[in-house]
Amino acid sequence: MGVVQLKKKEREFNLTDKDFNLISKIVGDRTGIVLSPAKRDMVYSRLTRRLRSLGLTHFSDYCELIQSGDEAELLELTNAITTNLTSFFREKHHFDYLSKTVLPKLLKQKTNKKIRIWSAGCSSGEEPYSLAITIKENVPSTWDVKILATDLDTNMVAKGKNGTYEIEKLTGLSNNQMKKWVQRGRGNQEGLVRMSPSLREMITFKQLNLMHDWPINGPFDFIFCRNVVIYFDKDTQRILFERYANLLDQSAHLFIGHSESLHNVTTRFKLLGKTIYQKIG
Repeated sequence: MGVVQLKKKEREFNLTDKDFNLISKIVGDRTGIVLSPAKRDMVYSRLTRRLRSLGLTHFSDYCELIQSGDEAELLELTNAITTNLTSFFREKHHFDYLSKTVLPKLLKQKTNKKIRIWSAGCSSGEEPYSLAITIKENVPSTWDVKILATDLDTNMVAKGKNGTYEIEKLTGLSNNQMKKWVQRGRGNQEGLVRMSPSLREMITFKQLNLMHDWPINGPFDFIFCRNVVIYFDKDTQRILFERYANLLDQSAHLFIGHSESLHNVTTRFKLLGKTIYQKIG
């Protein structure tokens, strides 16, 4: 019996080495994100949607468009490439540490009754809302607490600001938290929930490129920057964590992602355990 070889399905578009390298360079220059050859399939799958939307038939045409400096499309490119995997109370040990250690300490030390927090790389808002709930449950209402939530992706910033989610996304919240902090949709909003006004009022959502200037005033009492620097090279990470250290108050805390480390990146922080760091210099 003869062997029949199945022909590999041809792709809709041809992403050449030249096109991929150009896209990688533009993304790297704009965002600091390193797109290795291993990310080629990811780049293809995310950008083919843009080619279809624009009515283009070749990646080379798309490359000409972004090379021309079309700011609107460069923003679409950035949004398409950015990864936005997140959830409520993700890496719960961070929020437990806040409740049991960081916040009680701040309540004793902060005579001005002000707490300032930055969620850097907030994605669609689940992290800053988890922070807001933690604050509400552990800090007296007489305190002035503000959370700055920033992300590169404008679509994610808009979603976070609106504070509306599919109900199945809230698996990290307890039944009591659902009752206190969530408004359930009715009618054509059935299956959706919106975070309560008291949580939304605590958070300011802004678009921010970490590679550009930061129009931000410190000092912050703690910063969450989780699962962000894994996309940057070591030199970019060193610059980033130096800037974070400069914006943090003395002995303030920095929380990073479970697969990240400051080892051989900076001497401005000491490891307390489980990706929790404290500023020392």
